[in-house]
Amino acid sequence: MRGEDRRSEEMFSYVRADKRVPSDHPLRAIRAIVDAALADLSPAFMKLYSDLGRPSIPPERLLRALLLQAFYTVRSERQLMDDAVWDPTVFSKNRDRLLDGDIARKFLGAVLSQPRVRGLLSAEHFTVDGTLIEAWASLKSFQPKDGSGTPPTGGGRNAERGFHGEKRSNDTHASTTDPDARPFRKGPGMCAESDACQ
Repeated sequence: MRGEDRRSEEMFSYVRADKRVPSDHPLRAIRAIVDAALADLSPAFMKLYSDLGRPSIPPERLLRALLLQAFYTVRSERQLMDDAVWDPTVFSKNRDRLLDGDIARKFLGAVLSQPRVRGLLSAEHFTVDGTLIEAWASLKSFQPKDGSGTPPTGGGRNAERGFHGEKRSNDTHASTTDPDARPFRKGPGMCAESDACQ
């Protein structure tokens, strides 16, 4: 059953949450655009939920939370959750329901069709500042492609790895956690983040 997108700050605080956000904060403009897009998607949400059963997390809140997760580079649902009602596994299950129902594509389309957004779009070119993109690879995950590297000690996901002084490049090393990740140089004569400067 689809949960209702109602605010409940009066139960917990005498000050509404939006009163704590500065009036010129960019999230206010984004919220208005997103709310208009979500209102257009209400019929699509209704098709995904039964009329019976316990109310779920409202899909509007899920999508707003996913946007915040992307904007603030929160790595997982577990880190995003701060309320006992929003259990990370329940959040993930409901998120998957929205993805399976093709809501992500419809949501993006609804946001892009908003009048305030259309004026910002151009078909002429597309530019991405790669320095702002975070990879799912740590420096420790770059291992020799030929398998000759020494295995990390101590076990676990953050095991010790002695790579200082080791020459690494895209030709010889690859990330074990994110195969598409590549070391990069910040400028001429500067070391790549995964290279040891000598």
